Amino acid sequence: MEDMMPLMRSATERTAGLVRAVRQEQLGLPTPCAKFDVKDLINHLEWVAELFESLARKGPMIEQGPYAGDFPERAERTLAAWSRPEPWEGTSPAMGMPMTMVARMYLVDVIVHGWDLARATGQEYEPDPEEVSQVQRFTDSMAETGRQHGAFGPPVAVSDDAPLFDRLLGVIGRDPAWTP
Repeated sequence: MEDMMPLMRSATERTAGLVRAVRQEQLGLPTPCAKFDVKDLINHLEWVAELFESLARKGPMIEQGPYAGDFPERAERTLAAWSRPEPWEGTSPAMGMPMTMVARMYLVDVIVHGWDLARATGQEYEPDPEEVSQVQRFTDSMAETGRQHGAFGPPVAVSDDAPLFDRLLGVIGRDPAWTP
Protein backbone atom coordinates (compact mmCIF):
# COMPACT_ATOMS: atom_id res chain seq x y z
CA MET A 1 0.00 0.00 0.00
CA GLU A 2 2.70 2.47 1.02
CA ASP A 3 4.39 2.43 -2.38
CA MET A 4 1.23 2.42 -4.53
CA MET A 5 -0.90 5.12 -2.87
CA PRO A 6 1.39 8.05 -3.77
CA LEU A 7 1.45 6.81 -7.37
CA MET A 8 -2.33 6.35 -7.46
CA ARG A 9 -2.82 9.82 -5.97
CA SER A 10 -0.46 11.64 -8.34
CA ALA A 11 -1.81 9.86 -11.44
CA THR A 12 -5.40 10.49 -10.37
CA GLU A 13 -4.79 14.15 -9.60
CA ARG A 14 -3.01 14.64 -12.95
CA THR A 15 -5.89 13.07 -14.86
CA ALA A 16 -8.49 14.97 -12.83
CA GLY A 17 -6.71 18.20 -13.77
CA LEU A 18 -6.91 17.23 -17.43
CA VAL A 19 -10.62 16.49 -17.11
CA ARG A 20 -11.25 19.86 -15.43
CA ALA A 21 -9.53 21.64 -18.34
CA VAL A 22 -11.71 20.06 -21.04
CA ARG A 23 -13.96 22.62 -22.72
CA GLN A 24 -17.52 21.86 -23.74
CA GLU A 25 -16.67 22.15 -27.43
CA GLN A 26 -13.98 19.44 -27.03
CA LEU A 27 -16.38 16.71 -25.84
CA GLY A 28 -16.94 15.35 -29.36
CA LEU A 29 -13.25 15.15 -30.33
CA PRO A 30 -11.72 11.75 -31.19
CA THR A 31 -9.23 10.13 -28.81
CA PRO A 32 -6.42 7.59 -29.25
CA CYS A 33 -8.81 5.07 -27.71
CA ALA A 34 -10.80 4.45 -30.89
CA LYS A 35 -14.05 3.46 -29.16
CA PHE A 36 -14.29 6.75 -27.24
CA ASP A 37 -14.66 10.41 -28.09
CA VAL A 38 -13.66 12.83 -25.30
CA LYS A 39 -17.05 12.74 -23.58
CA ASP A 40 -17.18 8.92 -23.72
CA LEU A 41 -13.63 8.75 -22.38
CA ILE A 42 -14.49 10.98 -19.42
CA ASN A 43 -17.61 8.88 -18.83
CA HIS A 44 -15.40 5.77 -18.88
CA LEU A 45 -13.08 7.42 -16.31
CA GLU A 46 -16.13 8.18 -14.13
CA TRP A 47 -17.03 4.49 -14.26
CA VAL A 48 -13.42 3.46 -13.55
CA ALA A 49 -13.41 5.64 -10.43
CA GLU A 50 -16.76 4.29 -9.24
CA LEU A 51 -15.82 0.68 -10.03
CA PHE A 52 -12.48 0.79 -8.24
CA GLU A 53 -14.06 2.49 -5.23
CA SER A 54 -16.49 -0.46 -5.06
CA LEU A 55 -13.65 -2.95 -5.49
CA ALA A 56 -11.64 -1.27 -2.72
CA ARG A 57 -14.58 -1.88 -0.41
CA LYS A 58 -14.66 -5.53 -1.59
CA GLY A 59 -17.92 -4.70 -3.36
CA PRO A 60 -19.36 -5.88 -6.66
CA MET A 61 -18.57 -5.04 -10.25
CA ILE A 62 -20.82 -2.17 -11.29
CA GLU A 63 -22.26 -1.09 -14.60
CA GLN A 64 -21.26 2.15 -16.28
CA GLY A 65 -23.85 4.87 -15.91
CA PRO A 66 -24.46 7.94 -18.07
CA TYR A 67 -21.99 10.80 -18.33
CA ALA A 68 -22.18 12.99 -15.22
CA GLY A 69 -19.16 15.29 -15.53
CA ASP A 70 -17.94 14.48 -12.01
CA PHE A 71 -14.78 12.41 -12.48
CA PRO A 72 -12.63 14.50 -10.08
CA GLU A 73 -15.13 14.01 -7.23
CA ARG A 74 -15.52 10.29 -7.92
CA ALA A 75 -11.75 9.90 -8.11
CA GLU A 76 -11.33 11.50 -4.69
CA ARG A 77 -13.76 8.95 -3.23
CA THR A 78 -11.78 6.19 -4.91
CA LEU A 79 -8.54 7.40 -3.38
CA ALA A 80 -10.19 7.70 0.04
CA ALA A 81 -11.40 4.10 -0.21
CA TRP A 82 -7.92 2.82 -1.14
CA SER A 83 -6.26 4.90 1.60
CA ARG A 84 -7.35 2.42 4.25
CA PRO A 85 -5.35 -0.79 4.90
CA GLU A 86 -8.27 -3.20 4.29
CA PRO A 87 -8.48 -2.83 0.50
CA TRP A 88 -4.91 -4.08 0.14
CA GLU A 89 -5.60 -7.36 1.88
CA GLY A 90 -6.59 -10.59 0.21
CA THR A 91 -8.41 -11.13 -3.04
CA SER A 92 -11.13 -9.13 -4.75
CA PRO A 93 -14.41 -11.06 -4.44
CA ALA A 94 -15.66 -9.46 -7.67
CA MET A 95 -12.53 -10.04 -9.76
CA GLY A 96 -10.92 -13.08 -8.15
CA MET A 97 -7.44 -11.56 -8.16
CA PRO A 98 -5.14 -10.11 -5.50
CA MET A 99 -6.10 -6.61 -4.46
CA THR A 100 -2.61 -5.34 -5.35
CA MET A 101 -3.31 -6.38 -8.96
CA VAL A 102 -6.65 -4.57 -8.84
CA ALA A 103 -4.86 -1.40 -7.70
CA ARG A 104 -2.40 -1.69 -10.57
CA MET A 105 -5.30 -2.05 -13.01
CA TYR A 106 -6.68 1.24 -11.69
CA LEU A 107 -3.29 2.87 -12.14
CA VAL A 108 -3.07 1.66 -15.76
CA ASP A 109 -6.53 3.04 -16.52
CA VAL A 110 -5.86 6.45 -14.99
CA ILE A 111 -2.43 6.87 -16.58
CA VAL A 112 -3.27 5.66 -20.06
CA HIS A 113 -6.66 7.35 -20.27
CA GLY A 114 -5.03 10.52 -18.93
CA TRP A 115 -2.69 10.36 -21.91
CA ASP A 116 -5.64 9.66 -24.23
CA LEU A 117 -7.43 12.73 -22.93
CA ALA A 118 -4.36 14.96 -23.10
CA ARG A 119 -3.64 13.93 -26.69
CA ALA A 120 -7.24 14.44 -27.77
CA THR A 121 -7.51 17.91 -26.20
CA GLY A 122 -4.01 19.26 -26.85
CA GLN A 123 -2.93 19.28 -23.21
CA GLU A 124 0.52 18.52 -21.86
CA TYR A 125 0.99 15.11 -20.25
CA GLU A 126 4.02 13.77 -18.45
CA PRO A 127 3.43 10.78 -16.20
CA ASP A 128 5.77 10.18 -13.30
CA PRO A 129 8.56 7.74 -14.25
CA GLU A 130 7.81 5.53 -11.22
CA GLU A 131 4.13 5.33 -12.23
CA VAL A 132 5.19 4.30 -15.73
CA SER A 133 7.62 1.72 -14.38
CA GLN A 134 4.92 0.18 -12.14
CA VAL A 135 2.31 -0.07 -14.88
CA GLN A 136 4.78 -1.16 -17.55
CA ARG A 137 5.83 -4.21 -15.53
CA PHE A 138 2.17 -5.01 -14.86
CA THR A 139 1.02 -4.57 -18.47
CA ASP A 140 3.91 -6.64 -19.82
CA SER A 141 2.74 -9.54 -17.68
CA MET A 142 -0.98 -8.98 -18.32
CA ALA A 143 -1.02 -7.80 -21.96
CA GLU A 144 -2.37 -10.97 -23.50
CA THR A 145 -5.04 -11.37 -20.83
CA GLY A 146 -5.95 -7.71 -21.33
CA ARG A 147 -6.34 -8.26 -25.06
CA GLN A 148 -8.50 -11.36 -24.51
CA HIS A 149 -10.82 -9.30 -22.30
CA GLY A 150 -10.92 -6.33 -24.66
CA ALA A 151 -9.07 -3.99 -22.31
CA PHE A 152 -6.01 -3.71 -24.59
CA GLY A 153 -5.84 -3.52 -28.34
CA PRO A 154 -3.43 -5.28 -30.67
CA PRO A 155 0.16 -4.24 -29.95
CA VAL A 156 1.60 -1.30 -31.86
CA ALA A 157 5.24 -1.60 -32.96
CA VAL A 158 7.42 0.81 -31.03
CA SER A 159 11.19 1.04 -31.23
CA ASP A 160 13.12 -0.77 -28.49
CA ASP A 161 14.94 2.47 -27.71
CA ALA A 162 11.74 4.54 -27.43
CA PRO A 163 10.90 6.06 -24.03
CA LEU A 164 9.41 3.55 -21.58
CA PHE A 165 5.99 5.24 -21.68
CA ASP A 166 5.87 4.97 -25.48
CA ARG A 167 6.73 1.27 -25.22
CA LEU A 168 3.97 0.85 -22.61
CA LEU A 169 1.49 2.51 -24.94
CA GLY A 170 2.53 0.20 -27.77
CA VAL A 171 2.10 -2.91 -25.61
CA ILE A 172 -1.50 -2.02 -24.82
CA GLY A 173 -2.36 -1.04 -28.37
CA ARG A 174 -1.86 2.71 -28.48
CA ASP A 175 0.20 4.52 -31.09
CA PRO A 176 2.44 6.97 -29.18
CA ALA A 177 2.52 9.20 -32.28
CA TRP A 178 -1.30 9.51 -32.41
CA THR A 179 -2.64 12.97 -33.19
CA PRO A 180 -6.21 14.11 -33.73
